[in-house]
Amino acid sequence: MRLLIVNPNTSTDITARIAATARRAASPDTEIEAVTVTWGVPYIVTRAEAAIAACATLEMLAAHAADCDAAVIAAFGDPGLDAARELLSVPVLGVAESAMLTASMLARRFSLVSFAAEFKPWYEDAVERLGLRSRLASIRCLQDGFGDITRIQEEKETALLTLCREAVELDGADIIILAGAPLAGLAERLAERVAVPILDCVAAATRQAEALAAFPPKPGGSRRPRGSASKPVLGVTPELRALFQAG
Repeated sequence: MRLLIVNPNTSTDITARIAATARRAASPDTEIEAVTVTWGVPYIVTRAEAAIAACATLEMLAAHAADCDAAVIAAFGDPGLDAARELLSVPVLGVAESAMLTASMLARRFSLVSFAAEFKPWYEDAVERLGLRSRLASIRCLQDGFGDITRIQEEKETALLTLCREAVELDGADIIILAGAPLAGLAERLAERVAVPILDCVAAATRQAEALAAFPPKPGGSRRPRGSASKPVLGVTPELRALFQAG
């Protein structure tokens, strides 16, 4: 199968990390294509930034998804996920949804661990959206900031490990989700040092995408409401306009 992964952040270094993690998680016959949005922010913190990222993500999906079997939106919070599912006929997954649903199947209560306190309200929204509030043990985030987003793992590995252990020992988490694409691959290094499983959100989405791609395409293609193809769509890329106007 062919899996398209879109990084809704503008950092190509993070995209490379996402792609490497996905390839380690994927089956040998799965081809991974990872692309980066061409406009937006290097990492998403606010809902306003997420709205920008959602639009940029739809453009990248429109440009690259024609011959893919599934697609993944690789930013925690899943910007543009519902809209992408309206437009595309193949399965579209978000790393947040995939990780939390996987964690809920593997354990009773999960904790989210991430690298910026500003994420907490947005991540709480993501949990509520999935109806998983009763399964959430905690959201723990670094409080002291960070330097280069592309080196967050190297700079903050010890601090993130401490948060994981606190989520287990103080909050009762049965499984940890490392929340955020910049943390892709870190779970492999922390796994032996934490008493419960640690879930990589990119790996979870990759494996779920492989499973969902085996099911037949959605009947009738996309989920667009009737009549939506008749309206003009201005100011977007030709590829995205074509998706909106497809019959």
